[in-house]
Amino acid sequence: MSDITQILNQVSQGDRQAAERLLSAVYDELRHLAASKLAREKPGQTLQPTALVHETYLRLLGDRPVRWDNRGHFFAAAAEAMRRILVEAARRKARLRHGGGRKRCTLGEGDAIVAPDSVDLVALDEALEKLANDDPTKAQLVKLRYFGGLTVEQAGEVLGISRATADRYWRFARAWLYNEIRKGE
Repeated sequence: MSDITQILNQVSQGDRQAAERLLSAVYDELRHLAASKLAREKPGQTLQPTALVHETYLRLLGDRPVRWDNRGHFFAAAAEAMRRILVEAARRKARLRHGGGRKRCTLGEGDAIVAPDSVDLVALDEALEKLANDDPTKAQLVKLRYFGGLTVEQAGEVLGISRATADRYWRFARAWLYNEIRKGE
């Protein structure tokens, strides 16, 4: 049993000191994951990786003890929490009172306007919810890959499916989400 799994078991039993050790054990991985997620965001993102990690950690531990089966289960929960935080932030910024009707652009040399090439998290979340209604396993695979930063092999392991099945599901889900998001534009 890995050190993280042992700490997760202790946290599940309500050990507050284990919760502090858990943060130390997973902080670097969570911060790296948060930084990679925020790098995909549209320019002007005000949420920093450290804040995303801390908010995620608070949501994971919360008021009541949670039982995690293993390291993969913990990081799947962390990926889901990060996804929700990022979607909430995107929705909050999209509100009219926060300038939601306006688009940010950067004026460079010659005042050329460059449109950002990034994913619309709100549209992705809505498409992901539709996919979850039709095929929860494929939706969970996307969450683990996109928001959790896991490889196809790692996500397949967490979901209990083979590498080949995970690859097939990943290809299908990407194409399905792309088409769904394009329909909504």
